[in-house]
Amino acid sequence: MAEFFETLMLVCFGLSWPISVVKSYKSCTAQGKSLMFELAIFVGYICGICSKFMAGNINYVLVLYIINLVMVSTDILLYVRNRKLDMDGAAQENFA
Repeated sequence: MAEFFETLMLVCFGLSWPISVVKSYKSCTAQGKSLMFELAIFVGYICGICSKFMAGNINYVLVLYIINLVMVSTDILLYVRNRKLDMDGAAQENFA
């Protein structure tokens, strides 16, 4: 039963990441995003994956952790890209 609720938690969290990734990609700005927040979630998923291996409880739930980790990683990379775009735009405004 515990795995069922862990799966539901990961699915609920996982549903938000594709939306966040698309929004980050389309907006081309890092405004409104928190790198520290995303890094904390990234570390949380890494800890969840490590706990699965350490407990020897490798099952289908591990796949959800990995999918969520990939989505958070993608959003972090988009944050870095968008932050650079923000800085380039600010530099152009200051130059003009």
